[in-house]
Amino acid sequence: MYQSRKVIHADNPLLLPYTGKSIGVAVLDTGIYPHEDFILPSNRIAAFKDFVHHRPECYDDNGHGTHVCGIIAGNGRHSEGRYRGVAPEAHLIVGKVLDSSGNGSISHILDAIRWVIDNRQLYNIRILNISVGSENSEVDEEKSILVQSVNAAWDNGIVVVVAAGNNGPKRMSVTSPGISRKVITVGSSDDDKTVILGGSRIHNYSGRGPTRRMIPKPDIVAPGSNIISCSPPYYGKTSGYTARSGTSMATPIVSGAAALFLSKYPDMTNEQVKYYFQSTATDLHLPRNQQGYGLLNIERLLSAPDK
Repeated sequence: MYQSRKVIHADNPLLLPYTGKSIGVAVLDTGIYPHEDFILPSNRIAAFKDFVHHRPECYDDNGHGTHVCGIIAGNGRHSEGRYRGVAPEAHLIVGKVLDSSGNGSISHILDAIRWVIDNRQLYNIRILNISVGSENSEVDEEKSILVQSVNAAWDNGIVVVVAAGNNGPKRMSVTSPGISRKVITVGSSDDDKTVILGGSRIHNYSGRGPTRRMIPKPDIVAPGSNIISCSPPYYGKTSGYTARSGTSMATPIVSGAAALFLSKYPDMTNEQVKYYFQSTATDLHLPRNQQGYGLLNIERLLSAPDK
């Protein structure tokens, strides 16, 4: 996260007053380990619900969800700030929808999205991060139940941020529900790097648009390769951090930025949030179906509404 914060212009001292404080960010993933960066000096895991095994306590038997949560809202306490997330005072509302292998059922995701919608006021959920995707088999992709579900969250005022998937570089490779025209779909800005994903060495992995309905996607890109963030102490790892790659890592960078934006402009609607993300992005001069509107630029994002 140290290098990524520089790339997205998140280290400007003028941003210091804005930390995502009291903004609720829902994360649907493999769970969350109660890492020091989330629970000290105060516990910012506002809620946890296990849709897979129905356990009451926070846990993460894979590590993916903890990594995503750290990118969004880790405060870097365990690393003296080096690996802090984008919005270090945001609150996390976590739904475990994936098992220890990172697999899950659509029904668990649908139930979790309904849970987020039902509890949005209780936990001040302004943002929903979904670093999960699946191949879309529907002939009419907009009728997919997963797309309809994220659209319902959007229609309830939540900023829904979704990964573009790792099936690039072919056209029309954005996964569902990132194909929704409403949500903010995030690609990786640095997928030209060779990384390990699913045990294979790949590059140019970020999902490309457009969708089958010719909707331009992704909407924006952020760093996604070799991102260092929080990790449970599994497989003998005791450092508290690990590196992961994929659009799953780029997506929470954008979710964290949305928390910063809403902490400064709490009355903004999700439509306005999406507009400002797109209009302030840095053009990388890449094809539209690869970069969307460009690279996330937090410095521009937080100053644009004042101009």
